Order: sequence, then structure tokens, then C-alpha cells
Amino acid sequence: MSYKIAFLPGDGVGPEVAAAARAISVAAAEKFDIPLEFHDYDFGGIAIDKDGDPFPPETKKACMAADAVFLGAVGGPKWDGGGLRPEAGLLELRKTLGLYANLRPLRIVPGMEEMSPLKSDRAQNVDMLMVRELTGGIYFGKREEGTEFASDECAYSREEVIRVARIAFEAAKGRRGKVTSVDKANVLATSRLWRSVVNELHAAEFSGIELEHVLVDAMAMKLIQAPAAFDVVLTENMFGDILSDEASVITGSIGLAPSASLGDRKAGLYEPIHGSAPDIAGHDKANPVGAILSAAMMFRHSFDAGAPASAIENAIETALSEGFGTRDVGRSDTCSAFSDHVAALLSR
Repeated sequence: MSYKIAFLPGDGVGPEVAAAARAISVAAAEKFDIPLEFHDYDFGGIAIDKDGDPFPPETKKACMAADAVFLGAVGGPKWDGGGLRPEAGLLELRKTLGLYANLRPLRIVPGMEEMSPLKSDRAQNVDMLMVRELTGGIYFGKREEGTEFASDECAYSREEVIRVARIAFEAAKGRRGKVTSVDKANVLATSRLWRSVVNELHAAEFSGIELEHVLVDAMAMKLIQAPAAFDVVLTENMFGDILSDEASVITGSIGLAPSASLGDRKAGLYEPIHGSAPDIAGHDKANPVGAILSAAMMFRHSFDAGAPASAIENAIETALSEGFGTRDVGRSDTCSAFSDHVAALLSR
């Protein structure tokens, strides 16, 4: 049986970093005898230009039938002038596949602490996983547009909180056994529900996991003051959007950060968290690490293949430790050259 991957290169540097992730995926699959099939589809801005739809019916059908979906990047100033936006396709894709949990691991490779904007002692031993609820909250609530008055509803149900919290607790079992749940329970009703449900689930099923609650404004500070103190960070949609981007720069470059969006099915969505970076698109300058590590997450979560996932992660860490890397991390490799280094390490 071959695993079918709906491959969405997208916009800007998306095709470049996606190509690197594809090459490394193929190398890992060959090494561990895991058959893969990549099928390319338009998505995002390029799909608007071709089909007038950021998520065309053909792409939607393929994503629903695939064993995994891989995305490069979407968006750019070309589509900022009103009308359809590429990002609308991303929201629809998440909803279509029922992807309610976004996982963003953040780890500083030992020896690269000097790349962090934080002092080196604060950057040491940073290794966290952010788990963000992805299909509820203010981004998906009722809204009213207007020039004199506008509103956005933030709503959560008990079941929405339970299912994403369970993913966070399960992840903590395989890590350092700690979950930090982030909310605004001193002000928001949705946060008070969130905290109550997380406490109930913890007591009923995960009492062996350490649990703490931190208000979102305090968490914004603590991520900078002591990022190494956190293991698994669980939070709602908008808070997670903001905090995960804040945390991503701790490593020194957003180009290093991968992500997986998961639901009840094995078929997840895998993508680097950076944008389309149109200013460097086509110049082979983009950092492919986030995309390649997203491919590793694809092997682990959608294919239940931990060995190739670990092999990819180890090859990335070795390449960075040996001084390879793109300009955003103070090195001189091109996107494609760095990918070649990683492929060579995988073949050892």
C-alpha cells in the first residue's frame, strides 16, 4: 500500500520549501521502504489566479481522499486588494478535514542558542510543544461587519475543549509530563469553561500529568523570561495563533518551525508556519527546515512511522550542528543546497 499525499506547493517560497520537503520525504521513504505517492494540486493565491477559488473542487476532493496533505505556503500582497484571499482556502481546508488541533514543536538545537534574540542562558534547553485549538473560538464564531459597529463572537463547547486537551495530555505522556493550559479565565466566560473542562479531564484521565494554568498575558511574558520551563502548552485558537508566533522567534528564525494540524482521522495537514515571503521567492534563499520537519511530523502522525521521522529530525539537527544552514540563521547555504546536505546525511 502506498501513502497518498495531496501536495499543495502554494505561493511565494512555498514551492521551494515544499520541494525540499518532498525530496527529503522521498529519501526517507526509500531508506525505510515506505511507498509514497505525491499528487500536486493548486491551492491559495495561485488557485485564485487559475480557478477563481483558493480551494478548488478538484483540490478539495483530493485532500479528502489523501492519507496526508502537505502545504508549502499561501498568500502575498498580490491578493491583498479585497475580494478572495488565499487564507480563506486555508480556513476552509482545516474545516473540511476536521482539523481541530495544531501542533507546533519548538526546540533550540544545542549550540545554536546564540541565534536566539534571547540571552543564551535563557535559550538553553528550550523544547516545547504548543497545542492550539484550531476550528473554534473567535475565528469561527458569528461576526458582524460594519463601519460604525462590528463584532466577532468567541464560542467554545465542552466537547471542543475536551478533544484538543486530550491531544495535549497524550503528547505530554511522551515528553516531560507537564501541560500548561493558557486562558483568560479572570475575564472571559469561554476561558472559565476552558479551565473547568481541562481540570475535569485531567482529574478523570490524566492525573499523572502535571497541570498548571497561566493567564495569556502572563504567558506572553513567561515565554520570553523562561521558555525552557514549558513542555506542552495548550490554548485556544486566537491565543495560540499569537503565542505560537511569539515562541517561534525564540529559535532565531521562524523558518525553523514546523507544524501539524490533526483531527480524528489520520490524514493531517503539514506545513511550515512561515509565510510566503514573496520578497525572496524564486531566489533559492528560503529556509526549508520548517517544511522538512513538517514532513517528519507527517511520517510520525499520519503514517505511524516513527523511524523515518526521527531520522529526518536527526539529520536536520546534525546539519545545523555542523554549520550548514540558510542566511536567516547566519549561514550561507541556499534552500536547495541545505536540502542536499540533509539528504546526504539521511543516506549514511
